[in-house]
Order: sequence, then C-alpha cells, then structure tokens
Amino acid sequence: MSKNIFIILSVLSFTIACTEQQTEKDQESKGKDKPLNFVVIFADDLGYGDLSSYGHPTIHTKNLDQMAVEGQKWTNFYVGSSVCTPSRAALLTGRLPIRNGMTSRVNRVLFPDSHNGLPQNEVTMAEQLKKVGYRTACIGKWHLGHKEEYLPTNQGFDYYFGIPYSNDMDNIIPFRSAHGYIDFWKSEERKDINTFNVPLMRNTEIVERPADQNTLTKRYNEEAVQFIRQNKEKPFFLYLAHNLPHVPLFASKDFLGTSNRGIYGDVVEEIDHGVGQILAELKKNGLDENTIVVFTSDNGPWLIMNEEGGSAGLLREGKGSTWEGGMREPCIFWGPGRIQPGLVTQIGTTMDLFTTFSKLANVPLPDDRKIDGTDLGPTLFEKMPSIRKEVFYYRGDELYAVRLGAFKAHFITEGAYGPPAREEHNPPLLYNLEVDPSEKFNVADSNLDIIEQIQALVKKHNSDLVKGKDQLKDRG
Repeated sequence: MSKNIFIILSVLSFTIACTEQQTEKDQESKGKDKPLNFVVIFADDLGYGDLSSYGHPTIHTKNLDQMAVEGQKWTNFYVGSSVCTPSRAALLTGRLPIRNGMTSRVNRVLFPDSHNGLPQNEVTMAEQLKKVGYRTACIGKWHLGHKEEYLPTNQGFDYYFGIPYSNDMDNIIPFRSAHGYIDFWKSEERKDINTFNVPLMRNTEIVERPADQNTLTKRYNEEAVQFIRQNKEKPFFLYLAHNLPHVPLFASKDFLGTSNRGIYGDVVEEIDHGVGQILAELKKNGLDENTIVVFTSDNGPWLIMNEEGGSAGLLREGKGSTWEGGMREPCIFWGPGRIQPGLVTQIGTTMDLFTTFSKLANVPLPDDRKIDGTDLGPTLFEKMPSIRKEVFYYRGDELYAVRLGAFKAHFITEGAYGPPAREEHNPPLLYNLEVDPSEKFNVADSNLDIIEQIQALVKKHNSDLVKGKDQLKDRG
C-alpha cells in the first residue's frame, strides 16, 4: 500500500513540476509576444572615453558597465552631427540633418531667439511608434525648437518634462563682452544656477525659471521611473535626454564631491545612478525582458572646457569637429533574453534606431522621404554583422568626411572652435580606423583605390540629395 502511495505521489509531483515548467514557458512566450518597449538615454557632450567600461580610470559607471556586460557594447557607433541640435534631429527622425534643414553654416544649433525648429512635416520616432499605440515621453533636453509648435508635445510625445535648449543658454552675463568666453568658464558665476535663466517646462508650461540645475538630473531620473511605473501595462517609448555633462556642471548633494574625477565625474556618476534606477524599475515590473534600453550621447566632449569637459579617449578631437572624437560615441544596448551579449566592433548610428524600432514595432517606414537608418536587429538579436558600411560626417551643410568600411576620407578639416582654419584636401586625407582610430597616419598615397571607392560613394550620395530649408539661421 505504501509503495502504491509513493508511486502516486511521485507521479503527482512530476506532473506538477511539468505543469509549472510549461506555465513558465507560456508566460515567457506570452511576454515575448507583447510589443517591445523602448528606452533611449541620451547624454549631452559625453566623450568616448568617459565611461569606465570604455576605459576611464577614475569615473565609476557601475550600472552602465553592467549593461555592457549583459548587453552589447558597440565601439564604432556614431551620431548624426558633432553638435547638439542636428544630432538630436538625426536620432529622432532617422535622417541626416541636411535633409530636414536642422543644420546650418550660419548657426550650428538653435538658440533662445531662434525662429524655427524641427519642421512639422518630419516624422519623429515618437510619431512613428504612436501609430501602433505606444505611450511616449520626452524627459530632459529638447533643443529642436522652443516655440510651442516645435515642442515635444507637438512632435509625437504625450508628455514632456525638461528644458527646451542647452543649459548654458539664457545667460544673464554676456559670455564674450563681460569676461571673454573662456574667462567666464573660469569664473565663480558659472557655478550659480541663477546665472542661467533656463526654463524648466512640463508639457507646454514653464514651471520653474531659472531651473534648479543642482537637482535636474535627479528629477529627470525620478520622472523616468514614474513614467515606466504608470505605463507598465502599455507599450511605451521613453526618450530621456540629459542636459549634462554639458557645461555648466551641476550635481545633487548626494553626488557632489564624490568622484575622483571632480565635478565632471560627479555628474556622470549621477547619470549612471539614474540608469540603475531605470533598470531596477523595469525588473521590478517584469518589463526587463520586454524592453530595449539604449545608452549613448549626442556628440563628443567639449574639450575647450578643460577639466570641466570630458575625454574622447584614444579618439582625435571632440565636440564640434568631424574627427572621430566629435561623432563616435559610447553606445550600449540592453535587453535581457533578447539581445545577444557581446562586443560589437561594426558600424552603427543613432539614425539606425528609427529603422530598428520601427521594424520591431511592425510600423512601416515612411515611403515619401529618404530614411538614412538601417536595421540593427540582426546584429542585436542574432549577432549577424551590421549591414551599415558608411558614415557621412557633415558640418553645417557641407560634407567634410566619409567613412566606408575601415577607411575614412577627410575632404575638409577645420578646428572645432577656432584654429586650425578650414582646409580642403585634394586628394583627401585617408585613415584606416581599424588600425589607427586616433587618425594619426595618413595612408592616402598607398590606397588610391579606396579613395576612388569613397569618391564614388560621395557622388552617389549627392546625386539624389535634396537639402532641407535652413531652419537654424533665422534669429532675433
């Protein structure tokens, strides 16, 4: 009798175990059938060498480093421009800024007295995802037009909390006339939030002016967590665009003075802390395996700011230039159970996010305009080689350089903010970026065939290029 009971109990135990395993599999399968959530965390003026996972010896970015271990760390990832406004336009539209007029020879970015912004006929990533029911939020720096018709809430975002342009704008002390530009950034006024009369907005209303920049990073992180919590039952797209480590630098009391790298390190480590809060909230709500998180920056470090600027690591130059340090950025993709962990040394760009997210959300790409993004899905999920082979480096409305595969040709070079003067190169300078990422050794003479291939690519690119109307030049 006892033997029969033992057999029955064993069978029952096995049946329960199998049922539990099947339930877990069904739940996992059901979770993976849900629409993916997307989170893009965009730093401002962060350099290629400013994360510990990218080689910085004293800035400790433990949460981003963990993201890199669990996800994919990209080492050849590019933005659409080396300055704020056009770079953000490229990310959100999937298009080179030259196509929508969000770049100019007259003004490199938008200002508080600029007349225009991102044209309404552009399709943003938020508008694209709303076509299939996504909830959308922009938290942080916008810099694509401060007038109401250009604000995030009129560009596909359901919610906005942040500043409309750079955190050093609306300054009450004229940089150039009062101190001289560099002297100002050595003065004590740069440490006072009241020096910068920047508005903090919620949707279309100003809720604080000047914004208390000491606590902005903390508040952005809290807003991001709250948005995730409120929308955990719906597919969502969260665009968290920090206005730091762009100068002036501010950190909350919990982080001020805590980094060996000084105030710059304090700022980066507080941003990293927020990344940890976001990942923890996703895990808490069971959203981690159904969410893709991307971290990168809008352009390279502002090197003229000396210790308050960042580092491009081994890359040449920084913000404002078309050398690698101006446009190649750290980039980490995270999506447990979906993204194949590893190091990716192939080419990707922020414009590819528009195409990739559209594919993942089953939204057809707009067919009435040129989309410059490619689909990174096969690389992210199957570790297939990236199909992107080229990068176009624009400064204003001029093409300064082009990368094709391992090689990069500079047709024009110019200092980021001052000397050396603009210089055209014929033949172009040529660098093998796989061998020489620091762009030290010009190999043009021994690679004339490569130059011909790049020149053919430029000719093809120009053959159907339609430049958008300059949206940045009109001010006052």
